[in-house]
Amino acid sequence: MRPSAMRSAAQLLRRRSYSSASGQPERKVAILGAAGGIGQPLALLMKLNPLVSSLSLYDIAATPGVAADVSHINSPALVKGFMGDDQLAEALEGADLVIIPAGVPRKPGMTRDDLFNINAGIVKNLCTAIAKHCPNALINMISNPVNSTVPIAAEVFKKAGTYDEKKLFGVTTLDVVRARTFYAGKANVPVTGVNVPVVGGHAGITILPLFSQATPSTNALSSEEIKALTKRTQEGGTEVVEAKAGKGSATLSMAYAGAVFGDACLKGLNGVPDIVECSYVQSTITELPFFASKVRLGKNGVEEVLGLGELSAFEKEGLESLKGELKSSIEKGIAFANAN
Repeated sequence: MRPSAMRSAAQLLRRRSYSSASGQPERKVAILGAAGGIGQPLALLMKLNPLVSSLSLYDIAATPGVAADVSHINSPALVKGFMGDDQLAEALEGADLVIIPAGVPRKPGMTRDDLFNINAGIVKNLCTAIAKHCPNALINMISNPVNSTVPIAAEVFKKAGTYDEKKLFGVTTLDVVRARTFYAGKANVPVTGVNVPVVGGHAGITILPLFSQATPSTNALSSEEIKALTKRTQEGGTEVVEAKAGKGSATLSMAYAGAVFGDACLKGLNGVPDIVECSYVQSTITELPFFASKVRLGKNGVEEVLGLGELSAFEKEGLESLKGELKSSIEKGIAFANAN
């Protein structure tokens, strides 16, 4: 790559809103599942984030190579790789933020629920270690099905006596990223200025993009187009799985979304004001114990869970339709955590 092209790439990443690190506290970020399809590009992106001073990469295999590769990048974060159960404690020690993309990916024909039995056990074991070695860290859960893995994590932390609902997040940022992209394309507006809240959960019909609240607003989209945009956002993961024809899932876009949300959490920890992102958290804005909505981030994690705002008739219908499936997924996670 030519030097000019490299500079352009670096400038593009900086424009993505990564903050200046001058005068900021040192922050350790641990990625669990760092050698996987999401973990490797996520490690790359977090290495580029100037708010990260120490980057801990953990997986059950292949992490030394990933860590060596990423460590050669000339950005400030110091990178260390850890592999296997006996190195998990050291990987987690002193972490401010733990991002968890560990687990198996979706394959053609699989639903997020099909992933449950494998990934639920992985998440439970990792969270048990987190409770012991970095109980005060913010947790960003990427491992699917997020609708169930976040409740599993909460139960593990409760049993350990370390649960803080302000510090546990299900990463739903990819739903927001997709909604922004699809809306911008259909409304013919610059995507960099678009924002679309996405609420509910992180699977199928539980994903509810609020296009009525999209900015910049437009009257150019028909109700049928809004319905089509909603369905495409809900099925974005399936679209990628099918396009990759059995050779992967949404790894690159998920890594990007994970890096965006991780950056927001670090900004909040560092006291940057008015950091608002959508996330799946413990919530009282509906009757469900966990729900994704806008969340204001701060030095303690969740500073405020924001309400849903005014919904269109179509969105109100979608909200009621998603509750049954989301409730079932939450209960399934809680039951798994308490049965084993």
